[in-house]
Amino acid sequence: MKKTALFAIIALTASYITATAQNKKNMKKVLFVVTSHDKLGNTGEKTGFWTEELAAPYYELLDKGVTIDVATPLGGQPPIDPKSEDPSAATEDTKRFDADTELLAKLKNTKKLVDVKESDYDAIFYPGGHGPLWDLATDATSSALIEAFYANNKPVAFVCHSPAVLKNVKINGEFLVKGKKVTGFSNTEEAAVGLTNVVPFLLEDALQANGATYSKAADWHPYAVEDGLLITGQNPASSKLVAEKLLNQLNSKK
Repeated sequence: MKKTALFAIIALTASYITATAQNKKNMKKVLFVVTSHDKLGNTGEKTGFWTEELAAPYYELLDKGVTIDVATPLGGQPPIDPKSEDPSAATEDTKRFDADTELLAKLKNTKKLVDVKESDYDAIFYPGGHGPLWDLATDATSSALIEAFYANNKPVAFVCHSPAVLKNVKINGEFLVKGKKVTGFSNTEEAAVGLTNVVPFLLEDALQANGATYSKAADWHPYAVEDGLLITGQNPASSKLVAEKLLNQLNSKK
């Protein structure tokens, strides 16, 4: 083999290695934080995360090349709200979820929230369901993670009931949502599902009590609000909208 050909092969190989390393460096990584709580207040019924609110954002991001890890307060399998598995609540994303052995295996082995670090990720996302109202809303580890992401200029995204986890989150001594435009599961939607007197607090009221500027669309209609790094969605139908806004922020960062 001539030296020039050998040098060309070496140069091409080096270029490929450099490009591969660069691509890996540019790949975005998002942490999904999911509830571990499965009791719906004193009703005797079960709750957990809402399938669509995990599945729709997960696939929206995954299909665009984003790497996703899942963490829960207790680690291991998070509870799924049984109502979200009802055929009447099925979407293309939930059907894909039901058949996705890789994702189902990942959910069986979620990381413990205390073991994850903000520095390993580019953004954080919280699916909803009623579960977060009981555990993540008062979880100090969760609050500290959100504060770290926000302080390091990384997007923080929530949908439906999961903005409840912002209840105690503060930046520089002030509630993160103070003066921010937000949305989340509305009082009228909570009344429609008959749980106004079951949940520990009403999300819409809690956000406003902490100084947020709350807005909503008609019940069950897709609606998402973006205020700087903070992205919130109103209900299950808003899940993909939140993911799209999150993806746009990720793509805008070098």
